[in-house]
Order: sequence, then structure tokens, then C-alpha cells
Amino acid sequence: MALNRDESSPLFAPGVAGTLRLIVYLALACVLMVLDHRGGWLGNVRYGLSIVIEPIYRIAGLPSQGFQAATVAFADRQRLTEQNQRLREDLLLANAKLNRMASVAEQNQRLKELLDTQHSLSLNVQLARLVGVDLGPFRHRIVLNLGARDKVQQGQVVIDARGVMGQIVDVMPTTSVAMLITDPNHAIPVTIERTGLRTVAYGSRAGDMLTLPTIPVSADVQAGDKLVTSGLGGRFPPGFPVGEIRDVAQTPSGTFLSAQARPAADLDRSEDVLLLHDLAEPAGPPPLAPNVGPSNSLAPDPNAAPTTPAAAAPTLPSVTSPTASRVPARAASTGSTP
Repeated sequence: MALNRDESSPLFAPGVAGTLRLIVYLALACVLMVLDHRGGWLGNVRYGLSIVIEPIYRIAGLPSQGFQAATVAFADRQRLTEQNQRLREDLLLANAKLNRMASVAEQNQRLKELLDTQHSLSLNVQLARLVGVDLGPFRHRIVLNLGARDKVQQGQVVIDARGVMGQIVDVMPTTSVAMLITDPNHAIPVTIERTGLRTVAYGSRAGDMLTLPTIPVSADVQAGDKLVTSGLGGRFPPGFPVGEIRDVAQTPSGTFLSAQARPAADLDRSEDVLLLHDLAEPAGPPPLAPNVGPSNSLAPDPNAAPTTPAAAAPTLPSVTSPTASRVPARAASTGSTP
């Protein structure tokens, strides 16, 4: 059998040609390395090729860099969110503590004002705390934490550092109820401090105002006038602030002036109050002195010798006087003779 030329000659086999090409490429590479090592003239070629290849490297690395950036951003966002939540909680706690401190400071200031009021006026007072309120269109009352066990009595005046608040109307064993001066059923005798005019201030259904409905038309009353207790009636001591007149107008009938006044006391803010144990000085006309009339020295002496007509003074025209008319009557009451 005859053999094929390609099969009979291994020099022309496909594997041999590939081997030769590999040898040629290796030799060329070695020559280039030697030339580059000796002269360095391939550096510019590498620099130019890097300009072209570097964007390809960057594009190829974008997915990895994007994933890493997203991971970092998510971790940072989560950490910032937790930190923000923690700071928010700390801020709320700090605000709560600050509000509490402000409330305590305000309470201490009110207690200091009450103490200063007690010392400045030398009053016999008792400190009480408000524990309840009963506010409505027809009832303006507060509940205090002192009662009969604390020697609280009906009618005691309730004040704060700014003025009169009301009076005790109901006493229980451990608590008591005070009617505020703005209660529709309450009335308090007052004096206008500027003019000395005495009148009565009544509560109103508004809840925060006093009404003075019986001021004479000719009275000098102006907005801004201060009202103080007059002491009439013997319930409220005189001189305590009650309110300030805000508005003055004539009644529809035209017979009186009507004024609206705002209470001086902090009726809606006071938490600590004082109960007065001192009663007002009795007001009214002074009692009559006993044995009103001319002195006994003005009556004639019953043991004196009667005067004779010769020694009598010349006759004068009679003059009627109240003293002369009372002297014989006094003498008759004592049994003496003229």
C-alpha cells in the first residue's frame, strides 16, 4: 500500500509547524527583552498602551467598586440612623429633665413669694396645697389638702403671693373646699385704692373676671384702678389685693356704673396657698359711750344756799340753748332742786 506524503513526512505535520512558530515567538520575545533591558526604548510603547488599556481596567472594576460603595453606604446609613435615634432619645430626656427643673424652679419661686408674704405682713398663716379643682359655669372651687384635723375652719381666707383667692366653705377630716372669688355665688367687699370708694365685687360665670355692678354714676373709676379688701363684714382682713379694673361702662338702666376686674391672684396657676388664721378687724360705727350727756359738775349743788332776789343778776332776755335745756332735766333726774 502506498503511504500519503503528509503521513510519511513528520516535518510537514501540523504539530511541527506550530512548534516552529512558538520557537520563533520565544526568540523574538527574548530579543525584545534584551533590547528593552539594554536600551529601555520600549517604555514609551508601554506608556502609550497603558493610556488605552487603563480605561478598560477601570470599566472592568466598576461593578466591584459599586458593590463595595453600596455596602459602605448602607452600613454608614444604618450607623447614622442608630446614632440619630440615640441622640433623639437623649434630647427628649434632656428636655424632660429641663422642663422638670423649670417646674421645680417655678414652684420654689412661688413658695418663696408665699414665705416673703408671710414674713412681710407678719401673718398667722398655714400652708396648703391644691389637690383638686371644681371649675364650671356655676362653680369655681378648689380642694386643699388640709382639713379639720389641721384645724381648718369654715370662713378662713385663702390667699396666694399676689392676692385674695377665696374662702373655705366646706371642711372634711383631711381636705377642705375653698370657693374662689370668681364663683358666681361669691361677693367680697372692696375698696378702690386710688379714690377710697367702697363697693362690692361679685364673681361671674366667665370664670376669670370680677363684676362690680353697683358703682355710683358720679364715682371716679378708671381702668387700671387697684382693688383691695375693705375689711367690711369682718371676714376679709383689709388691705389685701383683690384685682384690677379692666373696663368701666354704664348699666342699661343708667343708674349705676358697672366695672369688670381681673383678679390679682393666680387662680388658675397657684398650687400652694396660704390659709389665714387672722380675722378682719370689726368694721362699723363705734359703740355709744355710757352716760351720754352733760357732766355732773354742770348740775347745781343741792346743798348750796338759794340765791335771793336782791343778789340776783339783772334780768336779761331769755336765750334758749340746748345746754340750758338739758341741765334742768339732768338736775331733775338726780333729784336736785333749782
